Amino acid sequence: MCIDKYLVKEKEINSSKSEAKVPAKRISVVTLKLIREGSILYESRKISSPETAAELGRKFIENSDREEFIICCLDTKNQPLSISVISIGSLNSAIVHPREVYKVAILSNASSIIAFHNHPSGDTEPSVEDINLTNRLTEAGKVIGIQLVDHIIIGSEGRYYSFKEESLL
Repeated sequence: MCIDKYLVKEKEINSSKSEAKVPAKRISVVTLKLIREGSILYESRKISSPETAAELGRKFIENSDREEFIICCLDTKNQPLSISVISIGSLNSAIVHPREVYKVAILSNASSIIAFHNHPSGDTEPSVEDINLTNRLTEAGKVIGIQLVDHIIIGSEGRYYSFKEESLL
């Protein structure tokens, strides 16, 4: 008898819950698009060394007064597909997350990427944060199958630091 009363009470509770209407959730229908904002001519056609990569990156961020982080997406023959600004920071830092880096690479159908950022001070020595970011980007790239070929820090007077040349990649 006690069990029957409990079951009846439980049914009443469950039926009153189902009668309370919860508003429907609106779900966005989206389309992702990569929009070309312009283009440049790249005479070398192929990035064959950290030096040629640094020349390309220098065109975009060498004279910036704040730290900028950009990536160059490459096809299977190391030919540039696209260049995208990932972050514009302050005098000595820029916030960069692997998901933002690889979002552009995926949309560009990239086989690999090269990351660039500048040090407005002109000093190309990597910080602890630069090294940690490079490691995170390398690991994320392994998971999704888009290799980080190099991370290059652009300094002043034509100087650069290549993680690949320094065997840190």
